[in-house]
Amino acid sequence: MTGRSMLTRRHWLRRTAALAGGALGGAGISGAQSGRPFTLSFGWIPWAAGNSPTTQYMIGKKLFEKYAAEFGYDLTVDYRTYPTAAPQVDALANGQLDMAMWGNTPTLRAIVAQHPFSLVSVAEGRLRFLLCTRKDSPIRKVQDLKGKVVGTLLGADPYNVLTQILRYELGNPDPAAHGIRMVHLPTLGEAAQVPSGLDATLAVYPAFLSAQATGTVAIVNSYGYTEAHYDGPAGKGAGILLPSVKHSPFYPDGYYLHRSFRVVHNNLVEKHPNLVLAFLLAQQEAVSVLSEADPAAVSQLVKPFWGLSPTDGAKVVRDEVVFRRGWAWSTEGDALALFATSKMIAGAKIIAQPLSWAQVKSVFVRTAPLARQAYDRLGAKPAIAEFQSAKVGDLRGLPSWEMSRWKDRT
Repeated sequence: MTGRSMLTRRHWLRRTAALAGGALGGAGISGAQSGRPFTLSFGWIPWAAGNSPTTQYMIGKKLFEKYAAEFGYDLTVDYRTYPTAAPQVDALANGQLDMAMWGNTPTLRAIVAQHPFSLVSVAEGRLRFLLCTRKDSPIRKVQDLKGKVVGTLLGADPYNVLTQILRYELGNPDPAAHGIRMVHLPTLGEAAQVPSGLDATLAVYPAFLSAQATGTVAIVNSYGYTEAHYDGPAGKGAGILLPSVKHSPFYPDGYYLHRSFRVVHNNLVEKHPNLVLAFLLAQQEAVSVLSEADPAAVSQLVKPFWGLSPTDGAKVVRDEVVFRRGWAWSTEGDALALFATSKMIAGAKIIAQPLSWAQVKSVFVRTAPLARQAYDRLGAKPAIAEFQSAKVGDLRGLPSWEMSRWKDRT
């Protein structure tokens, strides 16, 4: 595996560099860097949330290449787009991908399968998931899903979100217990369209905002608030906090603690640790810049993928946990997302049994020292106290390099 890539996309790099270079100030770095030639394959999902503008900015500014040059590499990054995490898992396991982006469920499945990977940092988090239907639908509240047909990406985060909404609103996370028939939808965009034959879907925010023009409406979201089509016990319309969400262990994040991680093949960590360090420095520079930028402008870096106006795109950017934080370091709270989700998906028989806390921590061990180096090099920001602050809207905790101080969990 190492630095070999199965394909190159120079035309893609030129196109995306122009997109990112043209917005938020100036063109990217040009010209070849002197050093050891190395090609690294990098998977990302541009139709998801915060990872998309972050990666786009890195492409346009050649940030990964810039930091790699400081460690003696003439780096070529083969950026590969994927619709979901599943094909990235297979590619990385087969030695065809060096770095990837996975959500909670694919990461847990990869741990169970003992794939040779480690988690580098938080790619994105707190993505808003929405229970959707058509504008003429009589489904106005969660209780109306009983006996209906619901579609989403089965075995992935959207399905997990649905089960938790059912758990706290209807008392049981199993759709079958409520007579709900589930249908698998392979892409995020398809879920937002609420295809014919389905009564409702569970979709992600960027795709939902794009699909509104075709008649898609939302009822509730994963944060525990109602959306515009809601009409039920809590009232009518958007912005009402559903009391049941306060019973979730993930509150204030909501019904579900969504996180997606940057993933690296262990061969790269072991043979080229400075490339992982270079990525961490590049990602954090991008996150720092975009966190301070106009959210509308940030969203337009990825307009070809999200297809959103600056106004709608800004809504997605403002939700993003790495932009809200201003940093992408992995924390105990982010690890908890994996630990708690493993219990949920074991109950749904997606994996045989929940993971132990030691298993979850194991995928941070190889990269934690590199994260510490990047953190120190960038001025040790934020202060440790901010990692542990309770006056924020997301679950966090001590960073990965302080995992010896993480609480024991069972």
